[in-house]
Amino acid sequence: MRHGNHKYKLGVKPQHRKALVQGLAMELIIHGKIRTTETKAKAIKPFVEKLVTIAKNDTVANRRLAFTKLNNKEAVAALFTNVAPKFKQRPGGYTRILKLAEGRLGDGAKEAYIAFVE
Repeated sequence: MRHGNHKYKLGVKPQHRKALVQGLAMELIIHGKIRTTETKAKAIKPFVEKLVTIAKNDTVANRRLAFTKLNNKEAVAALFTNVAPKFKQRPGGYTRILKLAEGRLGDGAKEAYIAFVE
């Protein structure tokens, strides 16, 4: 049974979805805050939360695991040096989604900011 096994499909093929989530997560880790659609923000939130949990324990194995998920050395370095130390004592809930009032110009898509909690 597939109870509670939900995935955001984002209207693209699986390989495209994986690349999209990786790219957005990489930008969030490097910049700390990004503006995207609500659905994409909800899709990357669990991915990023799991990466931060991995990064809280800085080992070579965990760095390699994070690299397999992100495929970017800069993002992995930023994750382990800038992001994870802030959340050493926090048991979860590292990101927040702030919904914007007006839709995107052009197609009216609902937008949101996803950022790390301070």
